[in-house]
Amino acid sequence: MSRRRKPSSGARAVTLERPVKARRRGTLSARPANAPTPGRDTRSRSHRLAKILVGLGLMVTTVALGGQWVLQQSIFRVQHVTLLGLHHETAGAILAAAGLENHPTMVGVSSGSLEMSLSSFAWIDSVSVSKHWPNSIVVKVHEATPVAVAFDAKHELQFVDARGRDLGPAPLKANYPTLVYLSPKDAIWPYGRAGVAAALVASKLPKAFSAQVSQITVGAAGDVTLKMTTPVSFILGPPTELRAKFVAIASVIAHTTLKPGDVVDVSVPDELAVTGPAPS
Repeated sequence: MSRRRKPSSGARAVTLERPVKARRRGTLSARPANAPTPGRDTRSRSHRLAKILVGLGLMVTTVALGGQWVLQQSIFRVQHVTLLGLHHETAGAILAAAGLENHPTMVGVSSGSLEMSLSSFAWIDSVSVSKHWPNSIVVKVHEATPVAVAFDAKHELQFVDARGRDLGPAPLKANYPTLVYLSPKDAIWPYGRAGVAAALVASKLPKAFSAQVSQITVGAAGDVTLKMTTPVSFILGPPTELRAKFVAIASVIAHTTLKPGDVVDVSVPDELAVTGPAPS
C-alpha cells in the first residue's frame, strides 16, 4: 500500500484511482485474419452488380443498333406494293405521292404516314396498310362515298361526300340529289362549312324515299328543305331529329294526297303543317 499524505488545513482531499477495464467472460471470439469485414463485402457486391448492369446495357444497345442496321438494308425496303380499293385515282399517282417508289424501309411505312401523304386526293378517305416481310406491303384504300352533287363557282357539277367535300367532276345525269346553298355571297364552296347540313341530310336519306329527292336546299342558318320529284317540298329545319322527321315524311307520302307545289313542314315531327304553293 502507498502512504497517504495528511492534507493541509483548508485543502480538499482527492483520491485518484487507476481505472480498471472490465472484462466479460465468454464474449470474445477470434476472427480469422483473412475474413472480409461487413463493409468491404457490401462494397464488393455493389461493384460486381454495377459491372453486370453495365454489361447488360452495352449488350442491349448493341442488339438495338444492330437491329436498326439490319432493318435499313435493301432486303427490308419496300419492293412490292399491292393497291386495293382504288377506283378514282391512278396507281402511279398514289405511289409517287406516298413516296413508295423510293423504296422506303418497311418500318417507316404506316397507315398514318400514308394518309398524310395522300391527304390531297379528294376521293381517298382513309388508308390501311398490312406488311408482309421482308419487303412487300398491301395498301387498302377506303374511298369517300358520294351522297349528292353540287355546282361549284364555275357552275361545274361536282360529287359531294357526307362531309361536304368536293370529290371532283360529276356527269350532268348523275343520279344524286343536287345541293343548293341559298346565300350566294358565301358560295365559293359552302358545303364543307355553312352549308354542310345539306350534305349531312343527303347522307342520311332513307331508301324509302331517297330516290324521290331531287334537290336539298340549305340556308345560312342551316335550315334544310327537301324538294321532291313530285314536286312537293318538305321543310326539315335544322338537321336534328332526322329519324323522326324522315318517318313523318314517309308517312305523309304513303297516306296523304299531295298536290304539286304543296309544302309540308316537318320541323316539328309531331305537328305537321301542310300549305299550298305560294301564289304566283
